[in-house]
Parts: sequence; C-alpha cells; structure tokens
Amino acid sequence: MPRDTPYLQVADKLRARIRAGEWAVGDKLPSRARFAEEYGVGQSVAQRAMERLIIEGILEGRAGSGTYVRRARERRRMIRSRHREQRNKSPFASNMAELDHEADWECTSVARVPAPEDIAERLAIEPGDLCVVTDYEFLADGMPAQLAKSWEPMAITDGTPVLLPEMGPLGKIGVVERMRSIGVHIATGIELPRPARATREQANLLGISIGDLVIEIERTYFDREGRPVETADVVVPDMRWEIAYEIRIDQPDSDQPDSDQPDSDQPDSDQPDS
Repeated sequence: MPRDTPYLQVADKLRARIRAGEWAVGDKLPSRARFAEEYGVGQSVAQRAMERLIIEGILEGRAGSGTYVRRARERRRMIRSRHREQRNKSPFASNMAELDHEADWECTSVARVPAPEDIAERLAIEPGDLCVVTDYEFLADGMPAQLAKSWEPMAITDGTPVLLPEMGPLGKIGVVERMRSIGVHIATGIELPRPARATREQANLLGISIGDLVIEIERTYFDREGRPVETADVVVPDMRWEIAYEIRIDQPDSDQPDSDQPDSDQPDSDQPDS
C-alpha cells in the first residue's frame, strides 16, 4: 500500500514517537481528536492510524478508557518437527514440555459431518462424504496457545475405537498414534503456513484483539500409500509464538546411534495436532 495514504503517514509518525519514548509502556495516548488537529487530518484518519498500531501490537484499546501503549509480550518458539513425537503422548504436550509449559486442551467432536468442497479436495474424497470434525483449543499454562479444526474421513475410522479423537483408551495421544492403532501408518505430512488477521471468534478464543496477526497452518497427513487420512487448520497467535521448522539431516547408519534411529513404524510427520 502506498505510504502517501494519510492514515499510514500518521501511523508512521505515531510509531516513531512511541519508539522514541514520548509515551512509555502503559501510558494513555491523547485522543484521536487531538491527533487529528495536530496532523491536519480528519478524526476518521487519526482513528485508522491508531487502529493500525493496535493491529501491529504497539497499542491496545481499553473499552471506555482509551488507547494505551501496549506492553511487549514475550514470544516463545513453537518447534514443528517430524522427529519430536513421543509414543503415547500428544505432540502438542511433548512440545510444551520442552518449553516447561503445562499443556492441556479442550475439544468438541461431531460425527457424520458432510465434507465441504475444499476439505473434500484436501482429503481426496467426494464433497458430502461423511467426516468427524473436531474443534480444539490448546492451552499452555492455562493460556490459549493455538486453535485447530480437524477433519477425518469416517470411511477410515468408522466402527473403530478411535472414531472420536479424544474419547476412549487412545484419546489425547495424537492422530499419528491413533491411526497406527487401527493399522493406518502415517508416513508424511504437508503444512502450508500463511499469515492472517484474527477473526472475532479467533480473537475471543485466543484472548487477542480482532485483527491481530495470526499464523494459519493448513496441515494434511498422508499414509504410506499417499492417501490423505486427516487434515486440519491450525491457528497460532503471532504475538505469543513464532513458528520454527526443524530439519534433521540423516546420517549414514554407521554414524548414527541406534537410539536415534526411527523404527519402521515411526511417522515422518508429528506436528502439534488436533
């Protein structure tokens, strides 16, 4: 977007003043009317400039109070790697344990949901084919860490003990281990990360502001024959987490300790899953 757009010019000037220390963290900013007068613009332009800085995480609006300089939030690194799964433990829980966070999650599953066209394409099934859909809210130390919506074709899990992902003796261990228990061996996974802005629903669930930056990850798991067996949309708040992908370089067998060798059933993909 061209920088001669008036509200962007005002946003640039306010950002520079905040970074120069004119207002400290927690300070309340003057009203949009004052900024409009100071910069010779309309109040709507000043408002858009302040909203821009709210989206960037520099300011925060407090209902009925005004706009304040936001305290910087610590960002942790969320490692996504095919080598970090622990047997009989959720990949998300394993990831959080490495960061000394206590992991938990809440979820709701619904069976017999017809697949919409985009999901059907990702799962290589027909639109309208029945799926199990699970919505997740993942927590780290009781704070929202990520959201996910998972789709699994009922043609794979119907009539098995793992039809509902979080129920039964194999609940809460992750899609890879659940599928393995019914003879479906996940071999690969593909993730497509994209930046996006939080919707109202996402913001409410993640405890962030509408329009805050999030990373949306479209993930699909495939079995050894290349058949898609699960797909999910993962949403991570960018202000709290940065996404990092670990790439391990395979070494000759003679140089690699036996304990580091994945067994024949070990999946190639174990991202934090729904």
